[in-house]
Amino acid sequence: MNITAPCVVSLVWRLEDAQGTLIDELKDPVEFFFGGDDLLEKVEEALADQDVGFSAQLHLEPEHAFGEYDPDLVFYEERAIFPEEVEPGMQFDGVPDGAATQGMPADAIYTVTEVYPTHVVLDGNHPLAGIALRLDLKVRDVREATDAEIEAGSVDHPPVMVLDAAPGGSQLH
Repeated sequence: MNITAPCVVSLVWRLEDAQGTLIDELKDPVEFFFGGDDLLEKVEEALADQDVGFSAQLHLEPEHAFGEYDPDLVFYEERAIFPEEVEPGMQFDGVPDGAATQGMPADAIYTVTEVYPTHVVLDGNHPLAGIALRLDLKVRDVREATDAEIEAGSVDHPPVMVLDAAPGGSQLH
């Protein structure tokens, strides 16, 4: 079966930054909805009309991956509005309740990057923003999408985020 929207593709991959540092590796196939929000546009372009066994090595500049890093999405808030156990790496869906900073996107996911006695630093950039990526991928399977997957525009797991990840030594999977 050729990869055409809508369908589900099973992929394995190795994701590195431009210097060859491993960010993520899928050794066991994971399913993604093709024609929805599960994969980056450039990944879908490479997969279109291919079949099981297809492999590709993609170089993705930030604008084709997770965008350029935007320093305006970094801000700090008073430590008192956070739970006692707040620590770097924690994420908030939207600006935390009680935040004083105005004008930040409400639909962003904010990651705690630093915790100080008086304040907490939050970053609304994707962890891979501003990073050029190398993605070696292989198609392990292709199947028709179910009606539920077509309606959701995704398979059962959260959309990838090809690769919603955290660089710096921690892998995605």
